[in-house]
Amino acid sequence: MNNTQAAVNLINANEDVFEQLFKKHFRELHAYAFSLLKDWDAAEEIVQGLFLKLWEKNDWVRIQTSIKSYLYKSVYHDSLNYIRRQKVQLKYQTTTAYAMKNHTDDAAGKLKLSELEQQLNNALSKLPEKCRAIFHLSRFEELKYQEIATQLDISIKTVETHMGKALRILRREMKEFLPLITLMLFNMFRS
Repeated sequence: MNNTQAAVNLINANEDVFEQLFKKHFRELHAYAFSLLKDWDAAEEIVQGLFLKLWEKNDWVRIQTSIKSYLYKSVYHDSLNYIRRQKVQLKYQTTTAYAMKNHTDDAAGKLKLSELEQQLNNALSKLPEKCRAIFHLSRFEELKYQEIATQLDISIKTVETHMGKALRILRREMKEFLPLITLMLFNMFRS
């Protein structure tokens, strides 16, 4: 028998022994991996991957300890590594999803706020000059009606009348934005 024939015989013998090893231990290793991972497919991948590594590297021939304990220990470590990778992946996905949601919410909120500001400016421009001045002093400079009356040298009743008129006009002009304004005010008071 020449060297080539001896090598072929050794490979065939190794394949038969490896196949027997696989058939003998696959089910119990799969059950063990499943008990660790609680995932049928992942457990199967772990065990198949272990046997694939053993075959490719031909390591199974050189195992010095009990083959069974070696296989169980390998499945245990591979399963723990799989769990660690899953945790890292889940953490990354959670962080990414949170960041994306905040970014999207911020962008949508800025867009709505920009639209709201534009609509408010349009509505304010439709107010008569005296109404707009009184509304501005009341809402933007936060002056009380008495302070506005004193500053403009008019009666409090006149301030009230102009504010009522301004609010009616703004309500009419801003009616499509009222749900958004209500929501924004609700969120401001919740925080």
